[in-house]
Amino acid sequence: MPQPLAREFQDLLERGRDRQLRLAVTGLSRSGKTAFLTSLVNQLRHAGLEARLDLLPAAREGRLLGARRVNQQDLAVPRFPYDPAMAALAETPPSWPEPTRGISELRLAIRHRPARRGWLAGETRQLTLDLFDYPGEWLLDLPLLEHDYPSWCRRQQAVQGHQREAHFAAWRAAAEALDPAAEADEARLAEISEHYAEGLRAAREAGFADLQPGRFLLPGDLAGAPVLQFFPLPGIAEAEPAALAALPEESNYATLARRFRHYQQHIVRPFYRDHFRRFDRQIVLVDLLGALNAGPERFQDLARALANLMQSFDYGKRSLLSRLFAPRIDRLAIAATKADHVTPEQHPRMVALLEALLAEPLKDLRFADVPVRALSLAAIRASEAREVEHQGRRSPALQGTGLDGEPLLLFPGELPERLPDAAFWARQGFDFPAFRPPPQDGGALPHIRMDAALEWLIGDKLQ
Repeated sequence: MPQPLAREFQDLLERGRDRQLRLAVTGLSRSGKTAFLTSLVNQLRHAGLEARLDLLPAAREGRLLGARRVNQQDLAVPRFPYDPAMAALAETPPSWPEPTRGISELRLAIRHRPARRGWLAGETRQLTLDLFDYPGEWLLDLPLLEHDYPSWCRRQQAVQGHQREAHFAAWRAAAEALDPAAEADEARLAEISEHYAEGLRAAREAGFADLQPGRFLLPGDLAGAPVLQFFPLPGIAEAEPAALAALPEESNYATLARRFRHYQQHIVRPFYRDHFRRFDRQIVLVDLLGALNAGPERFQDLARALANLMQSFDYGKRSLLSRLFAPRIDRLAIAATKADHVTPEQHPRMVALLEALLAEPLKDLRFADVPVRALSLAAIRASEAREVEHQGRRSPALQGTGLDGEPLLLFPGELPERLPDAAFWARQGFDFPAFRPPPQDGGALPHIRMDAALEWLIGDKLQ
């Protein structure tokens, strides 16, 4: 049997025995996917040794024997850069791993003892865990599959708030001067497309998340290709569909609409078909604190981006046959990251705020009877909880090292108990700092609730 076919057959056999799991680690830019994956692998590698995984029963009961990296199935996809990430954390001074810029995968073989032993169960079992990482920017393209070009133009017009609009001034001036019915000028369309891409990049740096098309932000080998030379046309929202359909094929409108459809069919759809439809489980990481720091417009922008993103995935329970031939995500975790940036008594507020932010998607998931859990975590804990005394009162604080190397001891401020309103934004006074990762000694990485995330995502497969 040819080697690739043998690998496929072995994977099919393992999935039939419920010994293989495909986990997607998703989230928008700066949500901490690289840190999460690095810590996940590190915790499982050190299981049974110095890893603190008390919330994972298989580890707490001494049944989790550890994990090792093995060859992945798809040899054409880059391997997740675990070793470079650990090397960055081990530097003097330590630094955060570089974010991934493309698709990557990693396969782990996890060894454990079954909770109930018998002559049929055997002494040990192995779970094959496939981990998938994707650029957050590319994820934002999945909702494009629900649009045609005019409806996408209308949506982009609807999301432009005052602060966001400021980043697109050059694009808007050029696009508004473009006649949709005039014959397309390739050089002019490329120029205006670059203005739009510059606006997207500036908006991302300013903390906005709902940015489409995502490949404009990380074009890869598509840089300079006509498929990335389109943009929303101002004024299309008010145009009659019949009038748009009557425009010549060589017009600016028809050319942009054609490129939008090509982008949908040849860039976005294959990405969804070849990757996201294969997942069994998923964790969505959310930088909630970064959005709060950035202000109300960017906070609402994050809520909109996450709601649109979650509508793109296929959730639901599966039988053995559907698991083999029509996989769907059957368990979901939604995690507010960087929990080490607030004091511990505020972690429940992080979870409550996350659930409120995603209230509508969570209602739909629970109605569909999809197991879903919200939690807060820090994949690599970079601060320590402390108390400080001031005027006879003891108050919680965080101690760590800033990115500039300066020691920090501070209280970053209080999280709101519910979705913030205008009065909250007017009086808010928090500033969640960026900490440098702690020095490493070669052991398990410090974390907050990575064991809870592992228990929810894979714990039932370690029984």
